[in-house]
Amino acid sequence: MFPRVSWLKSYLLHPPKRPGVLLMGRDRAIHFSSSTMIPIKLPTTQEAHTNGVSGSASAPADKRRKTSHGVRSPDPNLSANPLRTPHPFHRDAEDNGIVLRKFYPPEMSNARARAYNSDELPRPIELLNSAVTDTAAARRTIGVKNAVVHWFKWDLRTSDNRALCLASEKARKAGVPLIALYVLSPQDFDAHLTSPARVDFMLRTLGVLKTDLAKLDIPLWVEPVDKRRDVPGRVMELMAKWGASHLFANVEYEVDELRREAKLVRECAEKGIAVEPVHDTCIVPPGQLTTNAGKQYAVYSPWFRSWIRHIHENLELLELSDPPGPNPTSTRALFATLFDCDIPQAPESKSLSVEEAKRFRALWPAGEHEAMKRLGKFCEEDVGNYGNNRNLPSVPGTSNLSVHFASGTLSTRTAVRTARDRNKTKRLDGGNEGIQKWISEIAWRDFYKHVLVHWPYICMNKPFKPEYSNIEWSYNKEHFDAWARGRTGFPIVDAAMRQLTNMGWMHNRCRMVVASFLSKDLLLDWRMGERFFMEHLIDGDFASNNCGWGFAASVGVDPQPYFRIFNPLLQSEKFDPDGEYIRKWVPELKGIEGKAIHDPYGRGAGDRARKAGYPKPIVDHKGARARALAAYKKGIDSGL
Repeated sequence: MFPRVSWLKSYLLHPPKRPGVLLMGRDRAIHFSSSTMIPIKLPTTQEAHTNGVSGSASAPADKRRKTSHGVRSPDPNLSANPLRTPHPFHRDAEDNGIVLRKFYPPEMSNARARAYNSDELPRPIELLNSAVTDTAAARRTIGVKNAVVHWFKWDLRTSDNRALCLASEKARKAGVPLIALYVLSPQDFDAHLTSPARVDFMLRTLGVLKTDLAKLDIPLWVEPVDKRRDVPGRVMELMAKWGASHLFANVEYEVDELRREAKLVRECAEKGIAVEPVHDTCIVPPGQLTTNAGKQYAVYSPWFRSWIRHIHENLELLELSDPPGPNPTSTRALFATLFDCDIPQAPESKSLSVEEAKRFRALWPAGEHEAMKRLGKFCEEDVGNYGNNRNLPSVPGTSNLSVHFASGTLSTRTAVRTARDRNKTKRLDGGNEGIQKWISEIAWRDFYKHVLVHWPYICMNKPFKPEYSNIEWSYNKEHFDAWARGRTGFPIVDAAMRQLTNMGWMHNRCRMVVASFLSKDLLLDWRMGERFFMEHLIDGDFASNNCGWGFAASVGVDPQPYFRIFNPLLQSEKFDPDGEYIRKWVPELKGIEGKAIHDPYGRGAGDRARKAGYPKPIVDHKGARARALAAYKKGIDSGL
């Protein structure tokens, strides 16, 4: 235990209003600027608060720091304070592009991660809750001025958008215009590894949103901000420029965003601006579901039962919010320049080629109208067979709505409500099995958000189980490149990876297969795969991606046991029995018939595969399995 931390937690949750510096020892301080009550940590802080893993796909081949005995050695410059120091092997993550040091400090120690678990350090959601509580009285006294603003983030829709609905109602009652704002920060895209495909989808969606809002005389202003640290200040400048007194926004649950929101709530309150954060992303807000012992759930099944029960007891949670009403007719004259705002081009680092843009736009039409069309078609035609078809990548048995959930063009509330209403029982846990199963799969998204909020260090390059940080991963560049390019010699893995790079999307069963293969067959650091997914997925959502990788690599919340290692051949035979999926994405093998499609070199089709340019397997699964079991056990037992 670290007795100073509980005092520090209280200090961070309710900071003093006067500026100053609280010294915490050598090279550590918490600085308070003259305009804010929220602590700003200096760059020397050793806590990594990234929204994901970061860096390039390139890494030195099998690079590790080793002693003369061939074992990795801790960094000799580490401090004696376990809460201040990074993990002993943090350099591995930095040397191999996992931690993006341009934006984030090194990987934290296991002790610091456990300090969150023991409530010795405040979670970012607690910082936001405290900011909202501490400023409540001041915000209530703020009268509506010239306008009310809704800040769009990843909630790019007008229907069933709770913060937008509340902002519209506030503006209507006061008889003032509603202004819609979107802040485009290229640095946020870089720091959060947002894929070019996802940025393109977002920009196209903004175009749809702008058109929809304009029909209501609501302007959408898109504000580019080069440096992410300048976002709060720029938002306050715009509020002042427009004479706006109230800012509504739906809460994002990643660490950076929660801290930014907490800071903004306090700073705006001091300037006479009321910031109103709204829970919207999850049907049941994080923190409301606890075990009988008052703890947060770390296992999905009991959480899901509690989620079902809570919703059935509080049916208002499935009530859909009204779209915004029209602005006063005078709005176009008062804010004429805001209606002339163009949707910008993607930042250079996130731009697509002409061919890529054409392909993604054909595959993934943008906007909430497309989302509702897909939802209606799926619930009308396919949801009944979802339980039977969802694991077959060659069959169109899934909803393909993940891109809309991730971008906020469709709320999970709308999806669950729509599916439930098509169920004869009108319940979430009864009636049609396909509907029940689909609802349970949507609920995983909420579960992972709840996990992210309560265990925030998973947003800081740490596994849910901190002791799994001690596994000695391989950083073999050739193996990683083969995996990324779909050239491993394992057809189901290669088909899935090629689907990802072509479509910006991968079937969920295949996501589990390729994640298990990277982390266990290749023993590569799972965070390299997590990063690659975020850099390529059009539906990249941090919580879902991180926890999905944690499950497959056995380092996350409610994971498969580490000794359960997918056999890619058996997975291929079970879920792509006729090889249709493989033939679609691995054309080198399209002429191979029968079961040889799953293992051409092991089933007599090696010559044909080789002549077609398909590689041999880069590892032997049996040997790789034994190596993984030994590495996991050694890491877990190391006691670091």
